[in-house]
Amino acid sequence: MFTDAAPHLIGPFASCSGDDWLQAMSSTPLRNLGQLLRGMKVLDTDVGQADSLSPPHERVLAKALGLPASADGLIPWAAYEAHANCHEGWAVITPCHWAMGREHATLTDPATLELNDTDSRALLAAMQPYFATEGITLQYLQATRWLARGDVFASLPTASLDRVLGRNVDRWLPSLKQIKLLQNEMQMLLYTHPINDERASHRQRSINSFWVSGSGALIEPARADTHVNAHVHTSRALAQAALANDWAAYAQAWTELDASDIAQLLIQQNSGNTVRISLCGESQGMTFETAQNGLLTKIRHALRPQPAIHVLQQL
Repeated sequence: MFTDAAPHLIGPFASCSGDDWLQAMSSTPLRNLGQLLRGMKVLDTDVGQADSLSPPHERVLAKALGLPASADGLIPWAAYEAHANCHEGWAVITPCHWAMGREHATLTDPATLELNDTDSRALLAAMQPYFATEGITLQYLQATRWLARGDVFASLPTASLDRVLGRNVDRWLPSLKQIKLLQNEMQMLLYTHPINDERASHRQRSINSFWVSGSGALIEPARADTHVNAHVHTSRALAQAALANDWAAYAQAWTELDASDIAQLLIQQNSGNTVRISLCGESQGMTFETAQNGLLTKIRHALRPQPAIHVLQQL
């Protein structure tokens, strides 16, 4: 856990697997990132697997906020958002669209569905009785983000949306019978729901299922120091392009991030302030922090020959 209020930028999808990513990044200079890293030391490395339920950027953020992340798929994001410090389980429910193929279903990014508050609340009201039969209470938070309370979620590992977007859902579904039953019931309920008829008339994708994530119980309160939490920022600038495999847009997003958030960190570091940046790929994340003066020369000497791309390739 980080205990001070140093500005901390977390970058999900800073690195991706595949030749397409490497080709896109080979001509993206990232000068500010390179200069920033030359004045930093490695503070922490989070090592995982590309098929873990919790991606590295969520594990890094959980650590920064003082949230427990000891078990894969059990970072209690929902309980954190609900400010619920108890043994009761919570989860995030995302109303979403599964694109049905011949052999499997693929999860579409909920951000592209243009689901409004009125329709989302109506869908929640229609779905609530079915969840209630399983001892689950739904609570509205945002159009594509509801909270669910129920003992079933206390120890149920679930996959982050960032793991499953654009992918076959089968690999990532919770194995619990109750959740599978609800998935089947909701697909039948939503298939004929008037809201989906209205969406179809406007050529919008249907809301035909839901996703469960952010499960777990938050027995002890997370870090109470909101001043510290306010200095932790996660940039989603790279996520949309990475998940869409749009590498031209991804390289452009990296260029813009380098010229904005990272440039601001560099200004602060050059002014003598301590800053942090966490660069996260599919398997692991590395957190860098401004080096103390005694180490600065060694760090600069070690990193100067390496462009930023070499650091990203280690993730």
